[in-house]
Amino acid sequence: MSFGEPEGYDEDARPHPLGRRGRSQAVAAAVCLVLGAGLIGGAVTGSWLAGDSGGSGARSGFAAAGDLWRNVPVDQLFPPTVRGGGAGPGGADRTWTRVAVAPDSGCEDAFDPLLRTVLDPVGCARLLRATYTDATRSHVTTVGLLFTKADAAGMASLARRFETERLDRRTDLMPLPYAAKDTAAAGFGARQRASWTISVLTDAPVVVYAVSGWADGRTVADPQPAGEAMESGTTTAPAQAGLGHEARGLADRVERGVRGHAGTATERPS
Repeated sequence: MSFGEPEGYDEDARPHPLGRRGRSQAVAAAVCLVLGAGLIGGAVTGSWLAGDSGGSGARSGFAAAGDLWRNVPVDQLFPPTVRGGGAGPGGADRTWTRVAVAPDSGCEDAFDPLLRTVLDPVGCARLLRATYTDATRSHVTTVGLLFTKADAAGMASLARRFETERLDRRTDLMPLPYAAKDTAAAGFGARQRASWTISVLTDAPVVVYAVSGWADGRTVADPQPAGEAMESGTTTAPAQAGLGHEARGLADRVERGVRGHAGTATERPS
């Protein structure tokens, strides 16, 4: 004797095997489970790729960067010697020696009035500056770190403005140098500015800038932003002297240091 599969009835009172329906239900449930897991996994992966899962880490890194001016020694933010492999014209190496460090301060009288107005929305928590000379002592460059009071949205807004309005190329928005007596930068004043660069960071509440000139105190009638002075074939005096490379090269390396220290501070156990 053999037994058929037990039967049940559908909504129209027609018999059907119960076991077959149970298998189909199990298959359907398994498919739903797999699809559901895939959707959840996809959502998590998408969130990770978009950076959402690292939001807290990014926020802590941003906050850590804002405290570097008091937590990191000045010799680490502005090393006595900075080496710039390939930073000069044609990929030549550069070495800069620090000749002066300004006392850490607020921003009063540290910028020309128009630049101060542009920077006002992000505020000024602290300003650090140092001046360097190249290996030949022919050029001098002041590099500055403006630690702002802004949050990430405020820094992003200022960065967008600098980019869309090309504010980093306007000669009326050049940073001021820092001169120190009895150094190669003693005569490095506002009229001696030859090339400059300004970078508004979005992963840290910091504005990094550098301004360069000649160490002999000569005045410059037509200063040129570093990006333009570094372009191939440019024949202006700042370009031919490599002063765009001086400003950009030194600013880039100090900026890397800021990011490196912020990352170290983020990873350090609490």
